[in-house]
Amino acid sequence: MHVIAKISVQKRNSERYNVFLLENGKEVYRFSVDEKTLIDFNLRKGMTLENKTIEAIQQKDDQSRAYNMSIRYLSYRMRTKKEMSDYLEKKEIDEETIQPIIEKLEIEGLLDDGAFADAFVSTRINTSTKGPQFIKRELMQKGVTASDAEAAITKYTYEKQLDKLIKWVSKNFRPTSKKSFQDQVRSMKTSLMQKGFSQDVIQEAIKEADLEKDEDHEYEALRIQGEKFARKYSKKDSGYLLQQKVKAALFRKGFDSALIDRFLNEHLES
Repeated sequence: MHVIAKISVQKRNSERYNVFLLENGKEVYRFSVDEKTLIDFNLRKGMTLENKTIEAIQQKDDQSRAYNMSIRYLSYRMRTKKEMSDYLEKKEIDEETIQPIIEKLEIEGLLDDGAFADAFVSTRINTSTKGPQFIKRELMQKGVTASDAEAAITKYTYEKQLDKLIKWVSKNFRPTSKKSFQDQVRSMKTSLMQKGFSQDVIQEAIKEADLEKDEDHEYEALRIQGEKFARKYSKKDSGYLLQQKVKAALFRKGFDSALIDRFLNEHLES
């Protein structure tokens, strides 16, 4: 049996209380609690505590401390159950304490993976160029189930994707003297697929953006690439074989065969 000798407010945290027990006639600090635990157990000077009661007090205080941590963590933004669990685990809260906290937060409506997914998708639509498949992967990495992620992603309609991509394509396509028109289009398609958009909406967006090929830029890009390939292959080949290798390389880069023939006639006559 133990007797509470003194209860005092902590100097650095006025919401927590230090509990001192009487041992060999001296006041000895043994544990601290928050105000809720103090009230729940009606702790007071002179109160007698059994060991099992002290254990229950400390367990209750651990739960209360973990709950307060979770509330602070939620104050910055919404969280998934997995994010909350991972956070509390990093704070060295034991698993037996974490699960009841998660359940309590769910009951209180403070943790809701479905609502999180809906809000997350809306934010991504409004503030990023990420596609639906990329966003779905992000949600599942955060612990959202495939079904909740799929349900949320339905708000990213084909029409919204198309509108976003038309603007993105129009803004980011710039004729260059380093790549062919087709090579630039291929690069854009690859980039958009990596962002999580489907081939269908990408194709439609590029079509709707009505990109124009600048023939002067196109031929300048072909000339630069052609001269580079000519230098490369001329180390071993010449004449007709050199022309064919340069032609094949330029064709792979997306240049039009008529422009390739023009270059070969002007620069690599056999």
